[in-house]
Amino acid sequence: METLNQFLEVGGISKEKIDELPPVVLAYIGDALFELFIRVYLVGEGEVKAFQLHKKSIQFVKAHAQAQIVKQISNFLTDEESEVIRRGRNVKPSSPPKNADIMDYRYATGFEALIGYLYLMEKHERLMEILRLIIDNKNKSED
Repeated sequence: METLNQFLEVGGISKEKIDELPPVVLAYIGDALFELFIRVYLVGEGEVKAFQLHKKSIQFVKAHAQAQIVKQISNFLTDEESEVIRRGRNVKPSSPPKNADIMDYRYATGFEALIGYLYLMEKHERLMEILRLIIDNKNKSED
């Protein structure tokens, strides 16, 4: 029987194919990954009440928060990573976002595309560096 880590391995998608994926597909993957990361992080911090978990996770995953994350980490990104964000940011939404400013939404799409891209390209160490930076920045802003 496969372990979860084996199941989640990306092996079936070539690097060339990943580079050709539309940014919204990268964002689709990145959205799920970032949400899971934040949920696990919050549980690890000791929060166990579902309502509080949801309330705290929103502070990371809403479009405005992700747009702010892009601004906070922009100097830390490589040219390749910045290009992935730019491609994701430039996608025109098929319908206007309900609860977000359009520019925040576009930056959030770029951020999620980056998370998805790094995961699919199996740049897991780099992905974790960025996720740690986000958590560190959030903790510093709360102090």
